Amino acid sequence: MSSHMRPSQPGIRLHVDLDGELRPHRSAKIEAHLRVDVTADGAPTDLPAVELAVIIAVDVAEPNRAAVRHALPAALRALPDRISFAVLGSGPEPVRCYPLGDDEWAVADQNQRRRAAFATGSLPLHRDGPRPAGYAPWAAGARALLAGRPLSVRHLVLITDGSSAAGETRLEEELEACAGQFTCDVFAVGADWTPDPLLALAERLHGTAQFVDEGLGRAVTDAIARLRRVRTSQLPIEVTLRPSVRQVSLSERAPRPHRLVGLPQSGRPHCWSFPTHQWEQGSRDYLLTLVASADDDPLETELQFAMVSVNDVHAPVVARWHLPGQSESPTPAAGGGSVRSLNATARMRGALREGLTALQEHRPDTARECLAQAAQLAARFGTDWVLDEIRTVADIEDADAGRIRLRAVDAGALGPMILRAGSHPGAPLAGAADAPQGPRCGTCRSRAGSEARYCIVCGEKLL
Repeated sequence: MSSHMRPSQPGIRLHVDLDGELRPHRSAKIEAHLRVDVTADGAPTDLPAVELAVIIAVDVAEPNRAAVRHALPAALRALPDRISFAVLGSGPEPVRCYPLGDDEWAVADQNQRRRAAFATGSLPLHRDGPRPAGYAPWAAGARALLAGRPLSVRHLVLITDGSSAAGETRLEEELEACAGQFTCDVFAVGADWTPDPLLALAERLHGTAQFVDEGLGRAVTDAIARLRRVRTSQLPIEVTLRPSVRQVSLSERAPRPHRLVGLPQSGRPHCWSFPTHQWEQGSRDYLLTLVASADDDPLETELQFAMVSVNDVHAPVVARWHLPGQSESPTPAAGGGSVRSLNATARMRGALREGLTALQEHRPDTARECLAQAAQLAARFGTDWVLDEIRTVADIEDADAGRIRLRAVDAGALGPMILRAGSHPGAPLAGAADAPQGPRCGTCRSRAGSEARYCIVCGEKLL
């Protein structure tokens, strides 16, 4: 992403919660629940449209032109003034449909919106014949075009019916090149697309993937409106490790699952940066996983295994190695429930997706086992949308016990459900990572811990 940022930075709160009961081992796994809260703190309500660049790419075959005939002009007519935009069609390579002529970008105003809506009436769509396989050419075309538009938020809206997906070979390689350059929302239309590459696009490029049966124009308009609520386009989460920590990974679990790739920091051998994107006001939950060795560490001593930093806000990851023969602590560690809930939620999503995929592939035994597990976890966490999805394909006899009975379903209708299982937003864990809230400083308004007597930011005595 561009280094150009909004002048008013968001407020950030950072909480780390973990199970601190460890046993000495050469490859012990430490898991921590990380929550990052972002607040507006006086920032404007909407990001100025002049700071956005959006590509609308239409990967649809000619027989499915009706799916975009009215939706695309409607979305273009709703673009906010001064947003930079371009429209790509296919014929057979991704080709620019608008703006016309030599310009690569248009800047929205009344005249540009009218011209763009009219031009899409002749949008080139691919017909039968050889064409590049998969979604990699679309991502590569967007990357090349957005490279010349260094704005705060750069985004690809990909509308696809799956007709270019067969024979995908370069998507993973291209996503490596695109990561951090722009974000992407995917809208699937029709019934012949495969969920996995669309979920890969959304997870790696920090966007969403959803099936749109009706209301495509409104869905695109809403996606662009959401971009304007972004408080900061990029917010790296840095993790500085104790030398005994040999591996580190970080994955976003809520509101949507996203793959994060750690980048080693030059000159800082124990520091990794995990880029994240499109931060709106609200909370995000992450699972931080460390693999450490106890070979050179003292036992029964509080040790800092990592420091997590977001901008100038920091939180330590602290635990201790217990003596090998010591009995288990009778009291659960403070963060154990939080981490277990985070992992269970991920298992629920994974079981739902795997069960639906097994149904699509006519493997009923696997489908029954996975959907039963998903139902049991959904009942435990009160996740109604998962139970509603399962009821579409099975009768739930006892959700708490994981007893379901599969029904006959149309395998072709399962794609949208698989997409939702992988990209549906989930609520952050309710208060699991929050420390008890203390008083707010009367001078700088920072929140202190429940036992604090002085503000840790400005040093003033708390009333």
